[in-house]
Amino acid sequence: MKQQPRYKRVVIKLSGEILRGNSDFGIDRTVINSIAEQLREITELGVQVAVVIGGGNIFRGTSADAAGMNRTVADYIGMIATIINSLTLQDALEKKGVITRVQSAIEIKEVAESYIRRRAIRHLEKGRIVIFAGGTGNPFFTTDTAAALRANEIEAEVLLKGTKVDGVYTADPETDKQAKRYDTISFSEVLAKNLRVMDATAISLCRENNLPIVIFNVMIEGNIKRVVLGEQVGTLVTGKHNA
Repeated sequence: MKQQPRYKRVVIKLSGEILRGNSDFGIDRTVINSIAEQLREITELGVQVAVVIGGGNIFRGTSADAAGMNRTVADYIGMIATIINSLTLQDALEKKGVITRVQSAIEIKEVAESYIRRRAIRHLEKGRIVIFAGGTGNPFFTTDTAAALRANEIEAEVLLKGTKVDGVYTADPETDKQAKRYDTISFSEVLAKNLRVMDATAISLCRENNLPIVIFNVMIEGNIKRVVLGEQVGTLVTGKHNA
């Protein structure tokens, strides 16, 4: 019997750092193939899937800004890095037989469609994975904010943030052994406690539109499927008070 997913349409946010694996820079093919396989699994459940990827494995605008580069220039270079990652994921997905479209917020028509909301939704309805590249297309906004924006625009039911940790903690679990993981926490608590789940703009955007976020460890194979099936994985961030 086919398992029934809890969510019909999702946006998955992946940090660029995940793609580099254990290296300091670049793309680990083993990691990206693992993620592609997890995405293929949930499309077979009938889930409509969109993805937003950061570019930190190649170039991070804020770091370049701190080193003296003009922030606007640095951010545009970071957007180009997200396009590189998006095309790499598209290649991995299509090698697994998954039809995929990359839509970019900055025009690069030789390799990607321009972002058009209605076209993106149509792709999703046809069972294609849509990868949103180029961030929001504007400097000073992170790919977290781009993910929250696109998720709200396409009326996704949940925003899934895949990380290297298994949820949201009271403190950094790597430095504080007493840190405890939240099963559920509210948007307001995340902002009030300055928990670095996503940037404040992204959290506020999700709170204003009542879009839940699940923070989970995407490096554990099968976790994306577990989340979309409704299993307790990671931390759920909602408008409700922490339970």
